[in-house]
Amino acid sequence: MPDHHEILNFLLLLALIVAAAKGAGWLSLRLGQPAVLGELLAGVVLGPSLLDLLHLSPFVGEGMAAGVFLLANVGVVLLMFIAGLETDLEQMRRVGRVAVAAGVAGVVVPLLLGLAVALLFGFGVQKSAFMGIVLTATSVSITVQTLIELRQLDSKEGTTLLGAAVVDDVIALVVLSVFVAVSLAGGSGLADVGVVLMRMAAFFIGAILLGRLFRPSLSRAKRAPVSEGLLAATLIAVLAYAWSAEALGGVAAITGAYLAGVLVARAGYRQEVEHRLKAFTYALLVPIFFVSVGLQANARTLAAQDIPLALLIILAAVAGKVVGCGAGARLAGFTGPEALRIGVGMISRGEVGLIIAAIGLQTGLLGERGFAIMVIMVLATTVITPPLLRAVFPAAPPSEEAAIEAAFADPDDPH
Repeated sequence: MPDHHEILNFLLLLALIVAAAKGAGWLSLRLGQPAVLGELLAGVVLGPSLLDLLHLSPFVGEGMAAGVFLLANVGVVLLMFIAGLETDLEQMRRVGRVAVAAGVAGVVVPLLLGLAVALLFGFGVQKSAFMGIVLTATSVSITVQTLIELRQLDSKEGTTLLGAAVVDDVIALVVLSVFVAVSLAGGSGLADVGVVLMRMAAFFIGAILLGRLFRPSLSRAKRAPVSEGLLAATLIAVLAYAWSAEALGGVAAITGAYLAGVLVARAGYRQEVEHRLKAFTYALLVPIFFVSVGLQANARTLAAQDIPLALLIILAAVAGKVVGCGAGARLAGFTGPEALRIGVGMISRGEVGLIIAAIGLQTGLLGERGFAIMVIMVLATTVITPPLLRAVFPAAPPSEEAAIEAAFADPDDPH
């Protein structure tokens, strides 16, 4: 149980993180880049690579770091829920074939490139294969925020990216589950693969069927004589979907949150829920999430001899998604520029890449050296995604309102 002094220090820590994120986001906008780039770099500056904020007095302690990362995870869950709210289902149906093609290719190509690079540097087949699996991960939370700022989330490419990310997530986690089962249990582990697939199928079927109850349930919650009944019921749904996606279905929590957003929007409560939830999420939780990415990366752990390997892994991570997802989208009917936007939007590994790398470290399928390189790769791909998206999407000024979300903006400001 934290004492009163520790609670006060934690409040100060949150104030510093949000101030740094918003200040860096504002500066990034002034330099013509999406605000999320500045927020990510603020995390790098505050993290162990430079200032190491969480190891400075008065912020030392496991409780401090744990509190930040718990809030960060809530932030990314709500961010993906909002992305689900803003998804155009009709548009999603029209680009479904492209999303599947991009998602499949976005797993195969990075896996092969990561495997080849690791083998080239003397890693064993097992560790090399796992490094390739880490490269299959995609987290579009960074892409989502950038596209919101660029006003492109509801575009054809934005909708395709969200669909491709779900496909990528499912396939990558199936590959991970198969590899871990076979590596740790031998041939007998194959029996677990069927269980994994059934869990995933059961989650998606159950979640969609349950979503049919959202309209009457949310309607009753809205009429209930309690404060913010609609928002409370919605939060219960999104948190339950996020939990059940990973705990019961074996897919990433953000996939469950995204699905909850789609279902709430389909129930007819998109605008009301978004209006109530968005300001608080973007003012506090989302900045904490972006900063937390940098707080988890420590470039100091990288030895000089590891730099060539790290650079090639980063190159393989970028090329794997740009070439793989881009080629898949192109073959499925997108134009060259549209396919390039899909590939660039899938580059970021974010928290999904960190989760897979952590599983490798815990199971012994990835050593300390490989884990450090994977963390650097996750940070690099996450940081470069916003400016690359800014470069490949049609020129348009970033939305300052979406980027700053009332943290600095005057509500009466027409901009």
